[in-house]
Amino acid sequence: MKVLLVEDEPDLGAAIKRTLNQEKYVVDWAIDGTQAWEYLESQWTQYTLAIFDWLLPGLSGLELCQRLRAKNSPLPILMLTAKDRMEDKVAGLDAGADDYLVKPFGMAELLARLRALQRRSPQLQPQQLRLGNLTLDYSTGSICMENPNSQRQVIPLTAKEFQLLEYFMEYPNQIITREQLLNRLWEMGAEPVSNVVAAQMRLLRRKLVSSGCTGLMIETVYGMGYRLNLRNESK
Repeated sequence: MKVLLVEDEPDLGAAIKRTLNQEKYVVDWAIDGTQAWEYLESQWTQYTLAIFDWLLPGLSGLELCQRLRAKNSPLPILMLTAKDRMEDKVAGLDAGADDYLVKPFGMAELLARLRALQRRSPQLQPQQLRLGNLTLDYSTGSICMENPNSQRQVIPLTAKEFQLLEYFMEYPNQIITREQLLNRLWEMGAEPVSNVVAAQMRLLRRKLVSSGCTGLMIETVYGMGYRLNLRNESK
């Protein structure tokens, strides 16, 4: 999942980004509201969650919420703020925020609130994503394969491999271009080496094969991108 984090406090922003990366989120971190709106306009459909600080240079978190809701965006938003008065909370929720977290807060609570937003938002992924004999579990950040004896085997994947397989499992049998993969799985402003997608694909395929996963095949569609094919094991 890709998160837009808008926080102008360097230490707090870095801590949140590090925590989310450890939980296998891809994070674009903007330090002011104007930059955040540029991110939203250029990657409108890529984000699955947003975290806005209330007080920001440029556009405030409140204004970002209002702009998004004016465009009928369903993007779930968690508002961070030092404002703890009831009228401030009401103003934030009325502007379009889905939840409210008062500073200072613990990272465990932040993650719990994001998980709650995921459960409440029908456009987001469920707690588990199943395809063929694979199960992707968001609560544990793991990929499990069920073998013919109904035994479950955890496939050890890096965070990037997990995100890559998640994307393909969301859109089986569809061609996904290199550009789409870069936009979804790498942060805004990042400059990955030119062969990074191909290299990640090789590593992921190798791990799937070595784990005995034969029901899914990620094929290269030359000149277009990649496609996850679900094989019929009964044939």
